[in-house]
Amino acid sequence: MTSDVETPGRVAYQGAPGAFSHEACLDLRPWDEAVGFETFQRAIDAVLSGDCHCALIPVENSTVGVVEPAATLVREAGLVAVSDAWRPIRLALLGVPEARLSDVKTAESHPVALQQCSKALKEMAIAAVEVFDTGGAAAAVAEAGDVSRAAVAPARAAEVYGLSVLRNDLQDFSDNRTRFVLFTAPEA
Repeated sequence: MTSDVETPGRVAYQGAPGAFSHEACLDLRPWDEAVGFETFQRAIDAVLSGDCHCALIPVENSTVGVVEPAATLVREAGLVAVSDAWRPIRLALLGVPEARLSDVKTAESHPVALQQCSKALKEMAIAAVEVFDTGGAAAAVAEAGDVSRAAVAPARAAEVYGLSVLRNDLQDFSDNRTRFVLFTAPEA
């Protein structure tokens, strides 16, 4: 049974606080409680089980194309698209407060985010390290306290995890955007 998506409830997203999907939930669904899940499948399952009344999932990016596995998983689950919004994606390189850009050897993030700034990372001789999420990458960098590690994440994640922005607008293309789709469970 599909619930009224304008009534306050719980919106599922993939990622940790500070991730682009979390940011999209806060901006597009401020009346909902944003509930993060480690994987797209778990976010989808939360909608199918009724734990969350909807999910906000990135399905397409202007730089890299279809966001996988998200697009395939929502299609296979039979979720119903209710609305969508293209959002600008501005990638930032985040490090611990004492880090300088010249200290950074690795940058960790979600694979799709790393694809969106691969040229910039290569030019800076920074190795990309894939992790499950942009917000999770910021959390891991903060916890490690290592000046040689950085995260590619939204600049707002720096505030969440006490990091510094070492470089803004890391994305390779200035018009980098992601399409987020609001999904509900199919009616029974």
